[in-house]
Amino acid sequence: MDINSIIVAIVAFIVGLGGGVLFSPGEPSTETNEHALHGTSSDMHAAMEGMTKTLEGKTGDAFDQAFLSEMIVHHEGAVHMAQAALEKAQHTEIKTLANEIISAQVSEITQMKNWLTSWYGQEAQ
Repeated sequence: MDINSIIVAIVAFIVGLGGGVLFSPGEPSTETNEHALHGTSSDMHAAMEGMTKTLEGKTGDAFDQAFLSEMIVHHEGAVHMAQAALEKAQHTEIKTLANEIISAQVSEITQMKNWLTSWYGQEAQ
């Protein structure tokens, strides 16, 4: 699964639309997209389990690296979604919230990327 598919899955999860696997690699069909838009609460929980699967069995530095990597992608999805809200939302309150999300998430992304670099010499993707 490429980074764009991961971001799409995370964004769908964030808004409560997600399914276990939203898109098969190389197969972002309209039918699959439509299915993702009509997911259930249990689908959302399955998506969350998939997102945290990479943390299983890890401790210490291995856990920290995996956590930071996953959270960066998660936050990037939130920023992407908030940018869409700035363009399309009806209510001023949602646009205000979207700006706050972007500000907070970008700051946290920067911090997490800096930690990956300074602690592990790893550049975040």
